[in-house]
Amino acid sequence: MPDSEPSARPSARALAYSRIRDDIIAGRSTPGALLSENELAAALGISRQPVREALLLIAQEGLVEVRPQSGTYVTRIDPDRVREAQFIREAIELASLAACATPSDDEERMLRDIIARQRAASDRDAFYPLDEEFHRALLGLAGHANAWAAVSAAKGHLDRARYVGMSATRTVQDYVDDHERVVEALAAGDADAAADALREHLRFVFADLDAVRTQHPELFDAAQPARTGRPSRR
Repeated sequence: MPDSEPSARPSARALAYSRIRDDIIAGRSTPGALLSENELAAALGISRQPVREALLLIAQEGLVEVRPQSGTYVTRIDPDRVREAQFIREAIELASLAACATPSDDEERMLRDIIARQRAASDRDAFYPLDEEFHRALLGLAGHANAWAAVSAAKGHLDRARYVGMSATRTVQDYVDDHERVVEALAAGDADAAADALREHLRFVFADLDAVRTQHPELFDAAQPARTGRPSRR
């Protein structure tokens, strides 16, 4: 993960990492696309060095492949990485949820406020960051907010599958309903029901993955990303 700075302004590398990764997750940078360091640096208004550093970090997540003397290409979604990340995410989130006490009034209000903002989300672009906020907040209830960094670092391919799946099999509001069931169970002091609801919610990704592979085989089929565009000058 990129280093954070003590000031509110992110470092150039953190900015590049966030923007490039988000574009890959959301499909704005498509599988097989060539990512030009020069073009990315110009678009972000920064130098090439932090862009290069960010791409190396993203390559560690398997979201891009750096090919010597050729360039950096967006990879296709790897189903094995999706399943691996789902295992990690489920293990961490459910273990954290099991350690939660019944939320305080302030904590319950915080969770319901996130859900209310999710209800107002008109599409997946608006919903996705609120989904991340909700799951990070659940970890925070048990004092495990810092574990979100480990979850986030593991789930690049999972995020890509989930993002596309949000329009493949379910609506945004279906996901919000899942979140509401988790909160209702927590507020009622029923930890088992909360865990069951969260587990079911997290596992929808497998149905989503099958649907996405059927509807968008170009995101998965090739073992190596197709080369599109021209190699960047290094």
